[in-house]
Amino acid sequence: MRTDKEMMEIILNTAKEDARIRAVYMNGSRTNPNAPKDIFQDYDIVYVVEETGSFIRDKEWIRRFGDILFMQYPDEFPGCSSDKENSYAWLMMFTDGNRLDLTVKTISHVQEIILEDSLCKILLDKDGILPPIPESSEETYLVHRPSQEQYASVCNEFWWCLNNIAKGLWREEVTYAQDMLNFVVRKQLEKMLSWKIGELTDYSVSVGKSGKYMKKWLSEEEWQRYLDTYCSADVNDMWRSVETMCQLFYDISKWVSEKGNFVFDKQEADNSFRYFNAVKEMDGNILRI
Repeated sequence: MRTDKEMMEIILNTAKEDARIRAVYMNGSRTNPNAPKDIFQDYDIVYVVEETGSFIRDKEWIRRFGDILFMQYPDEFPGCSSDKENSYAWLMMFTDGNRLDLTVKTISHVQEIILEDSLCKILLDKDGILPPIPESSEETYLVHRPSQEQYASVCNEFWWCLNNIAKGLWREEVTYAQDMLNFVVRKQLEKMLSWKIGELTDYSVSVGKSGKYMKKWLSEEEWQRYLDTYCSADVNDMWRSVETMCQLFYDISKWVSEKGNFVFDKQEADNSFRYFNAVKEMDGNILRI
């Protein structure tokens, strides 16, 4: 595997030698001072260019970065609404295990967006076209304190969508129930856990994508309860994990409401869980709530 030094040399030398490339910056985990360092970190690189068309038309120029094992052209997906005139990306996995996510963006486009990402770090600016930016930090990725409306909306989404999981499990529509569980309801629990962490840290940290860093701040018991919300495709196991999720969400949302001075709708939570249990205990087609 090529070293960081070797990868950065080819990235920067390419930019220096190509007159179309006027600046280079990096973002992502490699510019995050708090991200764990390992061999799987991508090189998230942006070349700031005068135009994107010549790069897109040349199918071979990316070969200079190494032997490509497999790759993706995200802007070529059917139905993709990408603005190719201003931004185009190549995601490359090389045979030595390094991964380079390379994007070309026009000067005007970068000047509009670069300050939106606090993890940007300028590596090269031939003409001084990029604005001064603060030192790379997690600022734009920190957990932010919710408003009462945001808090109530997350609670409502969790408890309302619980009925979809219940009917899906009763029907033994496992794939539907799994989607509702993991892509809708779980996201509300993840958000609520992030707000608890925010309250514990004065909203000064990032929990990472999909809450991957939450373990750092949750208690061992809370983290284990969260892990217990993951389940197999067995219907009985799914009922159990959803019950665990409901109990955890109830406890955490009540804690957040007390610490953040938010209104906790106990009736909404109790009625939703009551319905869930009624569906779980149904005898035939008779629903008793």
